[in-house]
Amino acid sequence: MQKHSHSDKLEQKAKREQKTIVLKFGTSVLTQGSPKLNRPHLLNIVRQCAQLQQLGHRVVIVTSGAMAAGRHYLNHPQLPPTIASKQLLAAVGQSQLIQAWEQLFEIYDIYIGQMLLTRADLEDRERFLNARDTLNALLDNQIIPIINENDAVATAEIKVGDNDNLSALVAILANADQLYLLTDQQGLFDSDPRANPAAKLIVQVDKITDHIRSIAGGSVSGLGTGGMSTKITAADIATRSGIETIIAPGSQDNVILDLVQDKAIGTKFKALLSPLQSRKQWLFAAPSAGTLVIDQGAESAVLEKYRSLLPAGIVQIEGRFSRGEVVRIRTQQGKDIAIGVACYNSDALELIKGKKSADIAVTLGYEYGAVAIHRDDMVILSV
Repeated sequence: MQKHSHSDKLEQKAKREQKTIVLKFGTSVLTQGSPKLNRPHLLNIVRQCAQLQQLGHRVVIVTSGAMAAGRHYLNHPQLPPTIASKQLLAAVGQSQLIQAWEQLFEIYDIYIGQMLLTRADLEDRERFLNARDTLNALLDNQIIPIINENDAVATAEIKVGDNDNLSALVAILANADQLYLLTDQQGLFDSDPRANPAAKLIVQVDKITDHIRSIAGGSVSGLGTGGMSTKITAADIATRSGIETIIAPGSQDNVILDLVQDKAIGTKFKALLSPLQSRKQWLFAAPSAGTLVIDQGAESAVLEKYRSLLPAGIVQIEGRFSRGEVVRIRTQQGKDIAIGVACYNSDALELIKGKKSADIAVTLGYEYGAVAIHRDDMVILSV
């Protein structure tokens, strides 16, 4: 039997421990509280990323800061508080932001690739897969993807909304092992540390509950769009997809290298033991086109018996949607319990709601199966 040397075993261990890590940097981290990008701090981040890559890890960066960079580049102009003004700043600042990353990574002979995404790139299954292929091609060639929302063209209807949630969706795209949400806070506290000096840091969250959501506060820097509540939502999306998530202070020395060595920093959100299948992960990226209100029997079937949703359990249809679009499943008490892909459009469901599956073909003159939403195309939300 062939013996393995100690160095071989160390190399094999290192390969087992190689991870795909998504790093999300908030505006306040990149500016260090100033009105412009803090290049020395960016260089410190780049140095750590270079070391991660040398260790064999795959690194993805989701970066905020485009509007702050644009505002500084234009010498802080007085603009009307409109969407167009924000998009102007983003259009100017995005080139400044990507230049800063490119120049600093060049010091370490590392190439970067820019990806600008909107919800429209993620809500469609085919475009989702195309974005995933691009991301993986960059990573396979040791190119670090630098990702931001395409704020210069995105409207409210197609925006992900904030880079916290975008980073969670990117982590799904990259099939990441970990997501680091690097912010100007130490982590999640049991109460607002700004109002309560005795507030304690929550070191680990095993499950995101309504209580966890309720103690999340807002953004205090005024420079970005995300607060602690958006980070909790992002952590919920990522952990449901089997991705461990950590909220940590982005200004702490060597925080990225320390996190990858599993040092206790910030708040860790444990990944669920059974990560969602790739198809179900996509559902988180897609906005809901409507809502199906269901009765108590259907609620029990979906939540307790893990069954598909039948037309018989639907009592109300909200919104207009097509077959294949994502809809929410809501109880009569107003609680959203699941999301899923509709097997029938809203007009058809209006006709067959409350009816037995055997009556679908008679009522509609056709059928796409016995269920309104199949279990395989459904994700249960926190309840």
